[in-house]
Amino acid sequence: MQVYQSPATCRDSTMVSRRTAVERVIRTMRERLDEPLSMHDLARIAYISPFHFNRVFHQVTGLTPTRFLYAMRLNAAKRLLLTTSLSVTDVCFEVGYSSLGTFTTRFTQLIGLSPCRLRRLAEELTPDSLRRLCEHYSEAQREAARNPSVSGRVELPARFEGLVFVGLFPLHIPQSLPVAGCLLTGSGDYSLGRVADGAYHLLGAAIPKSDDPLDYMLPDGEKVLVGTGRGLVNVEAGRAGGATDIEMRAMGVTDPPLLVSLPFLLTRSLAGESRLPDSFRGPAGA
Repeated sequence: MQVYQSPATCRDSTMVSRRTAVERVIRTMRERLDEPLSMHDLARIAYISPFHFNRVFHQVTGLTPTRFLYAMRLNAAKRLLLTTSLSVTDVCFEVGYSSLGTFTTRFTQLIGLSPCRLRRLAEELTPDSLRRLCEHYSEAQREAARNPSVSGRVELPARFEGLVFVGLFPLHIPQSLPVAGCLLTGSGDYSLGRVADGAYHLLGAAIPKSDDPLDYMLPDGEKVLVGTGRGLVNVEAGRAGGATDIEMRAMGVTDPPLLVSLPFLLTRSLAGESRLPDSFRGPAGA
């Protein structure tokens, strides 16, 4: 979610120019989600040669243009599913997919729920289930803190109230099920336990407090805070090296959409499904 650091040889003026070009492309993606945009189309919008465009886009956002566009389309699909009565097929076509099967498969993989299950969850979600979720993760935090693979601190503005998600992901985008994750209710220390050795992206998102559970399923990008570690988190022999603190900031144009969020965690943790990683579980019976 944080912009990748530019190479030492890249001047500030060059990075500003590249960021401006990428922001122009992202805004165009948002306006034309239902259109088949090719890499040549996007490079032309950026005024960057097709040869360099993919590298520049990745440098600014941490993702390839294709992955970013997929994320935007699925995020738009999630909003249509939860705020309109359009059929799943109609939503599929509205966001640029020509195959319902491909749309459903990709949606389920990256959002964590099928389109129909997401709609059902919106009907089932209540303030009480939010309370139980917070209690569940409070217990999980105490358990993980005994022997964490990754630990650090999350810093938020003093007046922030809401839910804060921290997770380790294979890619520079919060999608599908994190390798490990936790839930906080403000600034403070976090712990992630039982993480397999590997290199991960540490990502955080903070959603303001709301009495409407739907606000946690469809967070307002203008109010959401995001953050990341300063580089890849390398876990070796069960312990992380490198920077693991997160300072949250306002979400920007070049930050990828939040695909995984409260709904996915709710269905896994409250239902007690066996697919929930140990790093998400509290003590037995929690």
